[in-house]
Amino acid sequence: METPPQLTMGRLFSSWQADVPALLVVVLLGGLYGWGVLRLRRRGEAWPVARTAAFALLGLGTIVVATMSVLAVYDRVLFWPAAVQNVLLDLIAPLGLALGDPLRLALRALSERAAARAQGAMTGRLFRLLTFPLVSTALVLATELTIYFTPYFETALADNWLHQLMYLHLLLAGSLFVLPVLTREEALPAWCTHPVRAGLVFVDGIIDAVPGIVVMTHGTLIAGSWYLSHSPSWAPDVQHDQQLGGGAMVSIAELVALPFLLAILVQWARTERAETVALDRRLDTELEVVRATPAKTSTGTATGAETVTSTEGPDLVRPWWETENSEVAQRIRGQR
Repeated sequence: METPPQLTMGRLFSSWQADVPALLVVVLLGGLYGWGVLRLRRRGEAWPVARTAAFALLGLGTIVVATMSVLAVYDRVLFWPAAVQNVLLDLIAPLGLALGDPLRLALRALSERAAARAQGAMTGRLFRLLTFPLVSTALVLATELTIYFTPYFETALADNWLHQLMYLHLLLAGSLFVLPVLTREEALPAWCTHPVRAGLVFVDGIIDAVPGIVVMTHGTLIAGSWYLSHSPSWAPDVQHDQQLGGGAMVSIAELVALPFLLAILVQWARTERAETVALDRRLDTELEVVRATPAKTSTGTATGAETVTSTEGPDLVRPWWETENSEVAQRIRGQR
């Protein structure tokens, strides 16, 4: 393996290398997403530009940076680029892909029959199990710990195809938690309301910091024999390099928790606003029906040919919102 030149500030931004398998994944995901957006536009349906930008720039862009930038150029001679690379793939890239809401886009763009199959897969037992919040969080944590504290990581450094599989492993593990939480489709159990999701994201942010803390404080070198034999003369001490990598993992994990939580809160606010608008429309419709419906009365002729109007019962005298127990009636009573 050829040792790259000393890492300088200039090379930090100018060092790039092609990664064909990763590039194929990026092109495939981008092509499928673009096809879905184009299909909707041809049918005259809109798709938010912000979601497309999040998917392309934050999602696919992070995959490119992790697998082809300076991180990939130096990940086999320095530990910290490999650590940053891995945390980008299992935290940042899944967040960007999820903000693009590809699950909802797929269900809208596919034909009715294909969408029904996709919806069936999303509500199937296997998908429900893997995306169950506690299970998906445990999978992310187990993935990180397995990579760093088993021969997995060191073997992947020596075997390029296993290294590519590790990239995919990290990306899929992170997506299993993030995608269902941020999608507007019902991919999670009914009890996972937006307040619950916000709580889960908060807890997940704490758990995501665990691998970085363990790596930073671990006394034994991770992939020590590899980095000791491949560390260039200009590189820092291998133990210090590992501490830098662990610190970077913790920092990125905590930084990503904030935008993730903000995305949940924005989604929550939009859902509440949409429900309020729908309820207001229903309320207006109900009130129009009430105003247009004449009161039920019975008439009789008394002595002197005077017509007397009387109601058929005490409940007919009271407005409907005082006698019914519907959601609309309760809301009217609360406003009076």
